[in-house]
Amino acid sequence: MDLTLQLKRLGKKKVISVPYQLTTVPLTLKELIVTCVIKEVVQYNTRQTEQTLISFLTPPLIQEQVGSGKVTFGNLETSQLADADKAIERALLAHEDGLYVVFIDGNEMKNRDDAIHLKEGSEISFIRLTFLAGRLS
Repeated sequence: MDLTLQLKRLGKKKVISVPYQLTTVPLTLKELIVTCVIKEVVQYNTRQTEQTLISFLTPPLIQEQVGSGKVTFGNLETSQLADADKAIERALLAHEDGLYVVFIDGNEMKNRDDAIHLKEGSEISFIRLTFLAGRLS
């Protein structure tokens, strides 16, 4: 199933829209979150285990990264693989705690056990909420 994911942080103007494919059709918000987390953990772990043959930045790679506003050598700090079970647990807890909200085709999904109805080309928005800290006086 082909979908569009929109990723946004409150307070930031930039919305990232990416095409996204799911092999199964989730029936509840919880299943959607679990499916997305598992897919992202697999992709992350694959990137972590890939061997890079070129240990320096090539001009095309630099130009590609300039578009995002940050030129790096990649994630050199850690080679630890992500644990899918822990990632799922944290993602579900973060949703329960209100750290992010999910919209499907413009409708906010609040209860993770509610049924969802995805169709080909559905738009799923994950909006990370940023809380302010400090005093007003």
